[in-house]
Amino acid sequence: MTVPVRRPPLSLLKKVLIGTAALVLPALIAGFVVWPRSPLDLGDGVNLGKSGMREHWAQGDVIVVVRHVERCDRSDATCLTEADGITHDGSQMATRIGEGFKALGMGNTDVMTSPATRTVQTGQFMFGTASQPQQWLWNCDKATLLQDAMAHKQPHRNLVLVAHSDCISKLEAQLDYEHAAASEYGTAFFIRVHRHAKPSSLGLMNPEGWETALKGNTL
Repeated sequence: MTVPVRRPPLSLLKKVLIGTAALVLPALIAGFVVWPRSPLDLGDGVNLGKSGMREHWAQGDVIVVVRHVERCDRSDATCLTEADGITHDGSQMATRIGEGFKALGMGNTDVMTSPATRTVQTGQFMFGTASQPQQWLWNCDKATLLQDAMAHKQPHRNLVLVAHSDCISKLEAQLDYEHAAASEYGTAFFIRVHRHAKPSSLGLMNPEGWETALKGNTL
C-alpha cells in the first residue's frame, strides 16, 4: 500500500518564500550598490564635479582610452576615404570630441593610437596631428593592457589612447567593472593614475556628454 506523503500547508510554504525573498533581495540590492555595472557617467555635471577629473587632468595624472568613431565597413553612411576607415559623419563626431579635450587643455597631454586606419583617422580629426601608432593598442592584451598604458605614460602628463571598444572593456574589467556595457563610438574612459596605488576609474564620457559639458561650461 502506498503511504501518502504529507505536504506542508500552503501557509507554511508562503512564509518560507517570503522569508527567503526578504533575505535575498537586500543582498542583491546591496551588491548592485557596492558593485555598479558601469563606470560613472561624466556627462552629468554633478558626476563630473565629484570625480575630480578636471583637477587630475590639470595635474597630468590621467589616462584616457577613446573608442574610434563610426567605422565605414559597418555603416551605410558615406565613407571618408578607405573602406577600413571612418565615415564622414564619424569625422565630424571626432572633431566635436576633440573640442572637448581642447577645452580641458592639451598642453600636458600625449596622444597615441592603434595602427588601424579607423583609429588613426579618429585621432587626426580629434587632435589635428598624427601620432605614432602603437601595436599594443591593436592587440589590447587583457593581462598586460593596464601595465602597457602605465609604461607609456610620462610623469605629470596625461595620455590619450585612441583605440577600440575591446580595449575599453578589458580596462574596465581590470578596474573591477567586469559587467560594464559595451562602449559606443567615441566613448572616452578616464582613468586616474595614483603614485602609490592601483589606477582607478574616474568615469566615462560619451560623445553627447562632451556637448552637454561644453554648453554648461563645466569643463
